[in-house]
Amino acid sequence: MDRIFTLIATRIASAAGQPMTFVAALGVIIIWGVTGPVFGYSDTWQLIINTGTTIVTFLMVFLIQNSQNRDAAAMQAKLDELIRAIGPAREHFIGIEHRSANEVEAIRAALEKEVEDGDGKAATTSDSVEHVLRRF
Repeated sequence: MDRIFTLIATRIASAAGQPMTFVAALGVIIIWGVTGPVFGYSDTWQLIINTGTTIVTFLMVFLIQNSQNRDAAAMQAKLDELIRAIGPAREHFIGIEHRSANEVEAIRAALEKEVEDGDGKAATTSDSVEHVLRRF
């Protein structure tokens, strides 16, 4: 199920981002607008576009979120591998994306302060994320 959904989500997200998809959607809107006088701008005429756009928007939110989640996880894995591969990098930063937003913001602020206070290097590579958080 997961593989099928991923395949479908990837293909639809890719197709949705194409210029021709935009042109097609614009075409639907233009056709709908032009048919307004034919249907006397009736409630049914308005309901058709409202219902259609609501359904498409509702489904696209889930597909786009799935694509963004996979992209973010892949990027995080790549960054974690870079941190792990670079000798002097602080490996304690691997996995900080699982911390709360406040903790990540405190870490970011502490790192920026380190850069302002000196050469941007930690005193030792054993300075952990917890140590950075305790300072603030």
